[in-house]
Amino acid sequence: AFASLVFTVTDPNDLSVINEFRKGLENPEVLKWPENGGDPCGSPVWPHIVCSGSRIQQIQVMGLGLKGPLPQNLNKLSRLTHLGLQKNQFSGKLPSFSGLSELSFAYLDFNQFDTIPLDFFDGLVNLQVLALDENPLNATSGWSLPNGLQDSAQLINLTMINCNLAGPLPEFLGTMSSLEVLLLSTNRLSGPIPGTFKDAVLKMLWLNDQSGDGMSGSIDVVATMVSLTHLWLHGNQFSGKIPVEIGNLTNLKDLSVNTNNLVGLIPESLANMPLDNLDLNNNHFMGPVPKFKATNVSFMSNSFCRTKQGAVCAPEVMALLEFLDGVNYPSRLVESWSGNNPCDGRWWGISCGDNQKVSVINLPKSNLSGTLSPSIANLESVTRIYLESNNLSGFVPSSWTSLKSLSILDLSNNNISPPLPKFTTPLKLVLNGNPKLTSNPPGENPSPNNSATPADLPTSSVPSSRPNSSSSVIFKPGEQSPEKKDSKSKIAIVVVPIAGCLLLVFLAIPLYIYVCKKSKDKHQAPTALVVHPRDLSDSDNVVKIAIANQTNGSLSTVNASGSASIHSGEPHMIEAGNLLISVQVLRNVTKNFSPENELGRGGFGVVYKGELDDGTQIAVKRMEAGIV
Repeated sequence: AFASLVFTVTDPNDLSVINEFRKGLENPEVLKWPENGGDPCGSPVWPHIVCSGSRIQQIQVMGLGLKGPLPQNLNKLSRLTHLGLQKNQFSGKLPSFSGLSELSFAYLDFNQFDTIPLDFFDGLVNLQVLALDENPLNATSGWSLPNGLQDSAQLINLTMINCNLAGPLPEFLGTMSSLEVLLLSTNRLSGPIPGTFKDAVLKMLWLNDQSGDGMSGSIDVVATMVSLTHLWLHGNQFSGKIPVEIGNLTNLKDLSVNTNNLVGLIPESLANMPLDNLDLNNNHFMGPVPKFKATNVSFMSNSFCRTKQGAVCAPEVMALLEFLDGVNYPSRLVESWSGNNPCDGRWWGISCGDNQKVSVINLPKSNLSGTLSPSIANLESVTRIYLESNNLSGFVPSSWTSLKSLSILDLSNNNISPPLPKFTTPLKLVLNGNPKLTSNPPGENPSPNNSATPADLPTSSVPSSRPNSSSSVIFKPGEQSPEKKDSKSKIAIVVVPIAGCLLLVFLAIPLYIYVCKKSKDKHQAPTALVVHPRDLSDSDNVVKIAIANQTNGSLSTVNASGSASIHSGEPHMIEAGNLLISVQVLRNVTKNFSPENELGRGGFGVVYKGELDDGTQIAVKRMEAGIV
């Protein structure tokens, strides 16, 4: 035994690990290693082992059908550079690879490993290729790539197909400057492709067929990866349009985006790419099918207007699809706006006239966001457009002013920006609830005669409810838009009430003179009194008298100033400014304006009660100085 130890070439630690490896196997005989020990790095060298001096550098047992676990001390093979265990039946927990700083190639794919330790990737600074495909790792909870992997700065190939990766795609993968192949198909990844993948040098990217909710969001970032040759995104929930910049991927040969929620027109840049394979099936692509230059192309189960490559759509269809593009393809419209005839009853929110032309666009509360497309100007027969209570922004296209039949345009409760275009035909424009329009022009509430209600339109084309607009303006030919007339409107608001008041004054003066003249011809009841004013400069003597008429119980009220004598027992005439009662008498009957005779206070003075010698009840208001 001593002699064997002395003359063994293989490092003792490496020999210990190899012996543990063999002991754990259910079928070690397939390795054809010496049964009674030996020297893996000696002569002859054991099969499937590659040594450098006394240290084991490679273990290559691909496809031998080996069964059993790996030794948990495998990372003691500190000089290991290549590990090829793929396509066997290894099982159990993966040992940690932490500390295998010289490991460059690790193929563990197509086995039955069920657990991966948290520190598995620590310190793999020379790793270039790692394959973990088709292993049921952490099957119950799934697992995520740890941040420690980003220290593997030389990593070129990372393949982990169907190994229960879960959660979002790690952002650091997009920043690894050497990574060329990233294959993560059929896992549990979710969320978008991170923005860190912009300009990534990847040549192959497979993110297809994620289980659960799948990956989602835009695919715009892939158009910046100009080195891509293979891109598989199928079987997810990606949405939005195929970016026009996809044509920049001049090296791309294989593109698969089938079974997603992609929408919109097929960009001409994609149609002109000389791809080997292009799969567009099972999405929501719309418009015409272009003539593709791809060798093999499939585009079934979409919403194209025609099924033949190169066939064009009807003009009204293209106008509506361009509108749909501007408002970011809300799902309800995408699902119903298909085919080549918007008047076939299936197009939600669209109604047509007897001429089978679009006459009404009725899309309130339809989750529209984005901007209004000039293409609507091509719908020459449209009479009413209802787009209230959405999230529209930007300007009203000037081309819409060419719609000669348009009578109602409801854009209330959006975020429309000024200036508004100058319409040349009469138009009810409803604008309230747009904060960027500095003021809502005065108008009138839409009436049943000029506002389309759900009852006016076919059931299949009308959203469930449309709120009543509360502010509108009528445009007449050549009329300025409301924001241009804002200052004029404000002037009108001020001038009109003033003019009305002046008119009332001018009408009231003649009427007042006439009434006064008639009053002069009538005699006061015997209890009426008249006072002649004397010295108006004596502000203390300014009074206002209310005299009770005992005949009919009415009150006569007059103003008086100065002093005079009273003439009792005679009939008197009450005339404005002619009162025959002295201030001294008033002082007497009110007990010199005593507080105990006070009846009340007003804005112009204090009112006192009094009683004349003949029993006449009077109320005297003592006016404040300077008020008559």
